[in-house]
Amino acid sequence: MDPGHALRYPAGSLVLVAGLPGAGKTTLLDRLYRLRGDETGPVPVDGVRVIDSRQSRNWWARFLRPLPPRLRTPLVHATHVWRIGRAVAGGHGVVAHTRGTWPHILRGFTWLARLRGGEVHVILIDVDPETARAGQFARGRAVTGPTFARHCRRWGPLVERARDGALPPAAGVTVLDRAAADRLEGIRFE
Repeated sequence: MDPGHALRYPAGSLVLVAGLPGAGKTTLLDRLYRLRGDETGPVPVDGVRVIDSRQSRNWWARFLRPLPPRLRTPLVHATHVWRIGRAVAGGHGVVAHTRGTWPHILRGFTWLARLRGGEVHVILIDVDPETARAGQFARGRAVTGPTFARHCRRWGPLVERARDGALPPAAGVTVLDRAAADRLEGIRFE
């Protein structure tokens, strides 16, 4: 991808930014949409809803801070998925962070988007596991070793399918390495 490139999608699409934990999904959304990191809900930007899992984590933090992560995490993820679904059901264009290694989530979002006459597109930020792990430690939030290993096992086949040109049921897929993600200037809806 050339420097200064913007990815373009049909109006009303759901664009999922996926990658291993620590790959740079939140960093990309922060840069493109000027997110501060303290948001507690989806952020409307130019008619699009920008949804990062950190928003759900921030919202729940005031209630769940004393609980261990293994109890907080399922609530945070359920809230995040619900928020994406709600925005899609509302007919909004959505750019959302997702783990990307749960195929049933992709199928569910695709079904919902099609009901609203929209499409799902996926942007995969493909970094090697060592880079992703370093990213986790740099942000001060590392997933457990077994959890990360499970993501890695699922991620490889997902990227291979995407590099072959398809990631059903998504309408389109773009694979970016870290350098290409850093050069990306926008995600546009037309």
